[in-house]
Amino acid sequence: MHRSLIHSSWLPDRTPRGIVPVTAKLSRKFYETFGDEIANDLVDWFNAVDATYRADLRELNELNFARFDAKLEQRLAELDTKWGSRWSQFDTKLEQLGSSLRVEIHAARADTVKWMFVFWAPTAIAVIDLLLRR
Repeated sequence: MHRSLIHSSWLPDRTPRGIVPVTAKLSRKFYETFGDEIANDLVDWFNAVDATYRADLRELNELNFARFDAKLEQRLAELDTKWGSRWSQFDTKLEQLGSSLRVEIHAARADTVKWMFVFWAPTAIAVIDLLLRR
C-alpha cells in the first residue's frame, strides 16, 4: 500500500501543518498483476488528480463566496439606505404628530380654563354675596 500526503485547507487541521494523510488502497491482485511501481504510480496519479480537483473546488468555492459576499454587502447597503429614509420619514411624521398634539392640548387647556371660569365665577359671586350679607 502507498501512503500519500496532500494539503487540504478546506478540511479542519488534523496535524500541525494542516496536512491530512490520504491512503489509497488497491487490491493485492492489482499489485501482483502490475507490480508495485505501476500501482504506486497509479496511486500517486489518483492523489494528484484528487489534489487538483480539491484545489479547483476550493477556488470555485472562494469565487462563489466572494460573489455572495459582494451581493450581501450590496443588499445590506441598500437596506441601510432604505431604513435610513424610513426612519427619517418616521421622525418627520412623529414631529408633525407632536406639533398637532401640542396644539390640541393647548386648545383643550384654554377651553378648560374658560369653562372653569364659567362655573366657578357664579359660585364665587354667591359665596361673596353670602359673606357680605352677614
